[in-house]
Amino acid sequence: MTARKPPLLKRIDELARQVMRNAKDYEPPRMDFPIRALQNVEYDEDRGFFQIGSRVKSRTLSFNTVKTFAQTLRMISESKKLIESDDIASKREVYYVAKGWGSAKFDEQTESDTVMDDVEAFFCVNREQLRFMPEEKGGDVMGKLIIVDQNPSTGKDIQIDCMKFGTGAYSIPTVVEHLKFKTDAKFVLVVETAGAFQRLVKHNFAETASCIIISMGGVPTRACRRFIRRLSDERHLPVYAFTDGDPYGYMNIYRTLKVGSGNAAHINEFFCVPKARFLGVTPDDIDKYELDTHPLKDVDIKRAKDALKNDPFVLRHKPWQKALKKMIDMGVRVEQQAFAKHGYNFVLEHYLPEKLANTRLFLP
Repeated sequence: MTARKPPLLKRIDELARQVMRNAKDYEPPRMDFPIRALQNVEYDEDRGFFQIGSRVKSRTLSFNTVKTFAQTLRMISESKKLIESDDIASKREVYYVAKGWGSAKFDEQTESDTVMDDVEAFFCVNREQLRFMPEEKGGDVMGKLIIVDQNPSTGKDIQIDCMKFGTGAYSIPTVVEHLKFKTDAKFVLVVETAGAFQRLVKHNFAETASCIIISMGGVPTRACRRFIRRLSDERHLPVYAFTDGDPYGYMNIYRTLKVGSGNAAHINEFFCVPKARFLGVTPDDIDKYELDTHPLKDVDIKRAKDALKNDPFVLRHKPWQKALKKMIDMGVRVEQQAFAKHGYNFVLEHYLPEKLANTRLFLP
């Protein structure tokens, strides 16, 4: 008996047959891609994430589009080969493989990445299902969590205790669907900067607060977000985000973690954490803790004003509108490290315990 063909391979075959039928009938083949932008998303608060809208862009085979159309089909073909051989390829490797595609090769990896993203959106799957792996690091984890992974050679379970890395941490892999979790933690604390994460690790805050701490390292990768989402859903853990107090920390890092992005709206359902809440740093914290600040840059002001005008998440939540307006009025931004004026360990000894005692006051 032959193995049943995976649904994605069936869809690839159907596309190939349609292109062939169009060619035989002297009709220009066409592919419709959803527009990946904030202007084409819908935000349903009950579902908790950005969903892709109905607007599409069509890619029809013509004299002007023949190269891009060919590149798209070759990219899909490459994915088919990887699925059938049960293999993977990094985005960079695919770019170099494409060097052998003759007139369809890419001049820069940014072109290759864009076509890869289009293919992902066309099939409404994530790139890992296409077997294209990102180069990015997933994130670091320490705390009251045992991760059950598998030995790639034997398939046997391996238990990894995230409290036993000393001054180091567990690194989230690019694919996390096979992982299992054991934990008695009370919550997950995700932090923006490596510096804040290392201080919490150094002073064993995870043991003190009975939690799991995850370093996002800026805008969290898909693997990092998926890892946090699975912890939240499967272990019923609240997730609290601790970022810098600036429009980038709010709208690019936290908003992406909680509801996703416009560019990836077709897969936000799997790569966001709707139950996440924002712990800090807020404009109110600047006054309360008398923090040193930096003036908002033009790009910060633009990002905040754009969010107030166009972001479906902000438009749905008045507390975020209030916070952004106050930040613009104050004209300043603040970093996590600003608490150091009160002592290097002020964050873990005072700020976080005080905040965690009043989680109902967190921004949504």
